[in-house]
Amino acid sequence: MTDSTRAALPLAFTLGDAAGIGPELIVRLFAEGLPHPAVVYGDIGALERTCRAMGLDDRLEIRAIDHPGQGTTGAVIGVLNRWQALPADLPCGREDPRAGRGAYEYLCHAIDDARAGLLRALVTAPLHKGAMHAGGIDYPGHTEILAERTGTTDYAMMLANDELRVLLVTIHIALADVPAAIDRMAELHAIRLAHLACRMAGIARPRIAVAGLNPHAGEGGVFGTEEARHIVPAIEQARAEGLDASGPWPGDTVFMRARKGEFDIVVAQYHDQGLIPVKYLGLDDGVNVTVGLPFVRTSVDHGTAFDIAGKGIADPASLRAAMRMALRMTQDTE
Repeated sequence: MTDSTRAALPLAFTLGDAAGIGPELIVRLFAEGLPHPAVVYGDIGALERTCRAMGLDDRLEIRAIDHPGQGTTGAVIGVLNRWQALPADLPCGREDPRAGRGAYEYLCHAIDDARAGLLRALVTAPLHKGAMHAGGIDYPGHTEILAERTGTTDYAMMLANDELRVLLVTIHIALADVPAAIDRMAELHAIRLAHLACRMAGIARPRIAVAGLNPHAGEGGVFGTEEARHIVPAIEQARAEGLDASGPWPGDTVFMRARKGEFDIVVAQYHDQGLIPVKYLGLDDGVNVTVGLPFVRTSVDHGTAFDIAGKGIADPASLRAAMRMALRMTQDTE
């Protein structure tokens, strides 16, 4: 598929967990007006109830559609749902297995249509892992579902905003399991994917900084040997392949250096090492990107926010940023 062909396809949003803030974020975003045709994979009743609760039912029409090509940019939210309808009395702000299972089903249907070449990109609203598990679906999160359903083995999570890009070597595993999950190939895959992510963002020659696992990047073996045994050999191989990779750099300073412009992206070793710096800069503009999939997927960098769900105060800024990044990453470059 050419860039121009893909750019003409509709953008897809998934509703996420209907008991969380996903419906409100999507309704607010559509009410603002979208720059490109879009479709929502989710529950039509949940969106209708949200529109009424927010006083937007006179401005937005929620319409069931049969094909993603029926998405619109106007005051109509086209909704695709190939799963059962959620009950009208589904409570807001509480873990519910029906909403958890629904979030999984909406995501799977959107993935299948994206793989079939029917969508420009996929933008996901937050799901709730506990509700999803209660609904009989045992995955750590979006990333693992996306990877398995697309048959992708070489993938990574990247968090990005206007100041910082961070890609993770390990994702949703216990901290105690991280050292065993780090080896030369895992590091090399992450460096390659970091290079790919930056190229997709329009950076011709990405400068990739690799963070160390241990304090002071191991301090020459005093605080750990993972750097010398695994990380350094991977960096050397990446450089032999022509990639501008460097490190391992101490984790307490490398993100600051990247934010100041010394690097285009940081490869972090584990979840919190990489996500804390990005989220500290603010949730409003942060975007989660799954790198390595056969299509572009972006997402908000926050959760379902059950504490404010249904109160009409959720801010769609991160979803808006995710939409804009998805459009930039799939723009026609011909």
